Amino acid sequence: MWVISQQNPKNIMLSYKLFLLISFFSVGFIPLNHLYAQDKVFTVVLDAGHGGKDTGTTGTKRYKDKNEKDIVLAVALKVGNLLVKQIPDIKVIFTRKTDKFIELNKRGEIANKANADLFVSIHANAASYKANGTETYVLGVHRNATNLAVAKRENDVILLEKDYEKHYSYDPHSPASIISLTLMQEDYLDQSIRLAKIIEQSFAEVGKRHARGVKQAGFVVLHQTYMPSVLIEIGFLSNKAEEDFLRKSSGQQKIALSIVDAIKKYKTELDKNTVKTPTIKQQAKDKRIFKDVIFKVQIASSSNKVSTKSYNFKGLEDVERVKVGNFYKYYLGKTSDYNAIKTYKEKAVEKGYTSAFIVAFKGNERISVSQLLKSASK
Repeated sequence: MWVISQQNPKNIMLSYKLFLLISFFSVGFIPLNHLYAQDKVFTVVLDAGHGGKDTGTTGTKRYKDKNEKDIVLAVALKVGNLLVKQIPDIKVIFTRKTDKFIELNKRGEIANKANADLFVSIHANAASYKANGTETYVLGVHRNATNLAVAKRENDVILLEKDYEKHYSYDPHSPASIISLTLMQEDYLDQSIRLAKIIEQSFAEVGKRHARGVKQAGFVVLHQTYMPSVLIEIGFLSNKAEEDFLRKSSGQQKIALSIVDAIKKYKTELDKNTVKTPTIKQQAKDKRIFKDVIFKVQIASSSNKVSTKSYNFKGLEDVERVKVGNFYKYYLGKTSDYNAIKTYKEKAVEKGYTSAFIVAFKGNERISVSQLLKSASK
C-alpha cells in the first residue's frame, strides 16, 4: 500500500541532495545503452504484495473482507495462468500463492535463485486525496519528495519482520538509506523502464484504464532483485469506483490481461534483438590460426560488476567478465582464429560498441596483436 500525502519536503530533500552528491563521486557506472535480448527459457517471477499479517491498504473501509493483499494475489494468479496459456516455453514462479506473509528479502531471493528474466511485483494504491489510475514504478533516483516519502512508507513493511536489522542494511527511518537503494540496480534500469512503459501503455490501450505513467522510487523489494524489475500499482483502493472495480473478478481479469499483454510485447522485443554470435564453423574459410594464442574483443570496462546476460550487452551472447585490478573488463568471443575474432568485432561495432578492439592472450599474459600479426607475416 502507498498512502500518498502532501508533506513539507525540506528535510527529506536536503538528505537526498547530499547523498546524491556523495554518490556521484564515489560510484562508477557503465554506459551500456541496453537493448533487449533473450534466449533459453523465459522466466517471470510474479510477486503478490503483502500477505498474511501484512494486509496492505484496507481501502475505503466499506468492506470487511478483501484487503489489498487479497486483491493483488487474485490478480497475480490470473496473470500467471494467462502467461502459461499464451506464451510457449515460459516459466512462471510465484513468491506466494496463498495468504502468507513473505519477507521482502525472501521475495527477491526467490527471483535471484530462479535466475529470472523479469520480476513483477503487484500492489494496490491509496491516497489521502482524490486519485485514480495505475502507476508502474522502477527502482531509481526519486523525481520528487513525494515519491521519496511514498517509498519510505512502502518499505516500512520490514518492521513486521523478525530481526529485520540482520537482513537489511537499510534504515527505514533514513531518507539516505532509501536513496542508496536506487544505486544498486543501475545495471537493469533501462530494461525496467522499458517494461514499465509498455505496462502503462497496455493499461491505457488494452485495459482502458487511466495510466498515470512510469515513476521511480526506492523500494526494498526491487533492490533485492538482480534482473529487470517493476512494481505495479493497479489502482487506488481509496477511490470507491476503483475499489469496486478491483474487488470484482471481471476487473481483476482486465488488469491481468493488460499486464500479460505488456509482458508478451516486452518478450517479443527481446526475441527480435537476440544476436547469435557466430560459431567457428560460420567464420571465414581463410582461417588464420595462431597456436597457443586466444583472441577476444574488449567491448567495455567499468568499476561496476554487470551480469553477462545478453540483454545487458545489446543482445550479444558469449560475453565474458574478467576482473582486472579494481575494474571489470567485458570481452566478446574467444578463439585462436584471427579472422573469426574480426567477425566478432564487426558484430560488436554493428550493435553500437564502436570503440571495441581486439586483444590477444598467450596463457594469462596479454600480448600485442600488431606484433603478433607482424611476426606471422614475415
